[in-house]
Amino acid sequence: MQRLTYWQAISQGLVQSMERDPGIFVAGIGVDDFKGVFGTTRAAFERFGAARVIDIPNCENAFAGIAIGAAAMGKRPVVVHPRNDFMFLALDQIINLAAKWKYMYQAARGVPVVFRGIVGRGWGQGATHSQSLHALFAHFPGLYVAAPACPADAKGLLCAALRGDVPVVLLEHRALYDLEGDVPEEPTPVPFGQARVIREGTDVTVVGASLMAYEATRAADLLAEHGVRAEVIDPRSLRPLDEGTILRSLKKTGRLVVADTSWARYGFAGEIAAIAAEGGHAWLRAPVRRVTPPDCPAPVSRPLEEAFHPTSMTIARACLEVLGAEAPWGDAVTDVQARFSGPY
Repeated sequence: MQRLTYWQAISQGLVQSMERDPGIFVAGIGVDDFKGVFGTTRAAFERFGAARVIDIPNCENAFAGIAIGAAAMGKRPVVVHPRNDFMFLALDQIINLAAKWKYMYQAARGVPVVFRGIVGRGWGQGATHSQSLHALFAHFPGLYVAAPACPADAKGLLCAALRGDVPVVLLEHRALYDLEGDVPEEPTPVPFGQARVIREGTDVTVVGASLMAYEATRAADLLAEHGVRAEVIDPRSLRPLDEGTILRSLKKTGRLVVADTSWARYGFAGEIAAIAAEGGHAWLRAPVRRVTPPDCPAPVSRPLEEAFHPTSMTIARACLEVLGAEAPWGDAVTDVQARFSGPY
C-alpha cells in the first residue's frame, strides 16, 4: 500500500492503465494543461504526449460521438469533463447511443467509453457548476455509474472501467481531491456493484454516496461519542447497485438514513428508500430519513454554499431523529444547513 491523495490515485491509475493497454487515450478540455485537470491528467500527458492525451475544444456532444465511434473500433477513450454539469451537452450521445449500443446493434460488447465528470462544489461554484448528476445517469440501463469516495476506489473503479466492455460514467467530487488514503500500488480493479462497509454498527444504517460517505463517517464518529453505533455504507457504484449489503445492514439496525450530494426528489436517496420499503419493510423500526441539499439551485457565495450542503452534523442529527433521541450537543453546536431555507 501507499498513501496517495484522491487526485494522485486517479492519475496513477490512468497512467498504469495506459501502460497496460495502448488502446486507451484521454481527451478533454485542458487535459494537457500544466494543471492537468486538478492534477489527474498531467502525468499521463508527460508520459504519453499529445498523441494519447488530447486537448479538445468545447464540443461535448460531438466528441462524445467521436469517442463512441473509437470505442466501437476497439479503442478505449477516457473523456474528461472538468465540470460534470457540461455533460448535459453530451446526453444525447451518452444515453441514446453509448448506453444502448449493445442492445440496438446486437453487438458482442458495449462501447467501453469512460466518461469522467467532476462535481465542482467547493469555492462558490453556483447553480450551474456544482450539481451532482449521478442519479440522472444511473437512471438509464446500459451505463455503469460510480461515485468513488476514497482514493483507493477512485483508482480501482477507473482501472475496472478501463478493462470492462460497457460505457462507464465516473463522477468525482472536487471536495475529495485532497483526501488521503491507502491505495494499492498495482492497478487493482475494484468491481462495480460491490458496496463498501466503512464502519460497522448496530443502531442505524447510514448510506452515503460520494462526498456524503466521508461526511457519514465523520457523523458516525460524533455519534459514537454519545453511545450511538452507526453503520456506514459507501455504495461505490450506483449502477449496478449492491442492494444486498444495504438490506443486510437494515435487517441488523432497523433504521436507515441516506445522505446524498444531490436533491431528494427523484434521486439516489429516494432509490435507496424505495429498496428499503420494497425489500426491508418488515425490519424498519422508523421511517427512512433522506439527508440532501434544499430543494432549490445551489447559491454562489461561499457562506451560502456552506449553508446549502449537508454536513456530518446534518447526518448525525438525522440519525438521532430516527432513533427518537435528543441531540446531546444542545445549542453549543448548531447545524447551519438546518437554518437554510432558500431562495437566496
